[in-house]
Amino acid sequence: MNRHAVLLVAGLLLVLLGMGLLPARAQEAGEEAALPSNAYCLLCHSRPGQVWELPSGETLSLTVDPAILAQSVHGQSSAEGALNCADCHGAFWYPHPPAASQSVREFRRERYASCRSCHEDQYTRAQDSVHGAALRAGRLEAATCVDCHGGHDIQPPDEPRQRISLTCGQCHTTIFEEYRSSVHGAALLGEDNPDVPTCIDCHGVHDIQNPMTVLFRVNSPELCATCHANAEMMNKYNISTQVFNSYLTEFHGSTISLFDHEIPNTAANKAVCFDCHGVHNIRAVDDSGHSAVRETLQATCQHCHPDASANFPAAWIGHYPATAESHPALFAANRLYGILTPAALIVLAIILGSDIIRRLRRRATGARGG
Repeated sequence: MNRHAVLLVAGLLLVLLGMGLLPARAQEAGEEAALPSNAYCLLCHSRPGQVWELPSGETLSLTVDPAILAQSVHGQSSAEGALNCADCHGAFWYPHPPAASQSVREFRRERYASCRSCHEDQYTRAQDSVHGAALRAGRLEAATCVDCHGGHDIQPPDEPRQRISLTCGQCHTTIFEEYRSSVHGAALLGEDNPDVPTCIDCHGVHDIQNPMTVLFRVNSPELCATCHANAEMMNKYNISTQVFNSYLTEFHGSTISLFDHEIPNTAANKAVCFDCHGVHNIRAVDDSGHSAVRETLQATCQHCHPDASANFPAAWIGHYPATAESHPALFAANRLYGILTPAALIVLAIILGSDIIRRLRRRATGARGG
């Protein structure tokens, strides 16, 4: 190589080093080399058509669109500042070391732990969730951070709010379709209603627990009460909070409440909200297809009471207190009990007080006579 070529190459290397496209090596012995810059990584990874073929026969695109990366929460547009590629992927200088991943799924699972360095709390909670338990059990399809949040295109997970349930629907497709047509899902996805629950409002975010457990079932009325006992929210939709309060005072609700407070983690065979109203497919109460309206109530009751006759549902007055107009006999009985119960307690207190006074007088008389 002649002198001019050597000078040209040396000059080019200096330019690239100044631009941050080549590693700045440590000047002092023992000092670690700097991490590669995004510009260095994007020299190759911004090229279209970059594909990695894994041993499984699957292919994974290695092309990263710099514009998409910049618009992500980790990109240059982030208020907290941009992350470098190396912050997540490590100091991978070219050529890269061979990867041990056999499939795309294995590769994504291996990258899962990278999120921990910044999001320690969320990562730890995810390990304690049903997703984390499934991953430890070897189920590669269980959700990781990237499955829910994305990779290079990460956006705020709740902007727009519909994104939350749409994200869950990527894996839980059947459940999502039920939710989409429910009173909650239709209001969220069709009307952008900020008050209706998304998946995470009922199931949690990173620490999602198994909804099939006894504890989840017993606590589920309190979960529904988050909205349905909120007077300010319910007034906006002309829904009475008596729906929840009346449940707690009837046989089903009082029994569930007893189990929850006195003997937790014990199965109770009494109905909770979703036994009558549905889980993900909850319909409006004025919908003829709702499982708890009068037309379908007998079939709903028969899930627990197989011998329930056509007259069986008539014994239930609904989630509202009896009034003189709706249930005059029951209203009168409640009023009568409201009078007789304290009257009986007052009479009992008088009898006990009289007996105590009589005994004290007898004792005092006996003491003087002795």
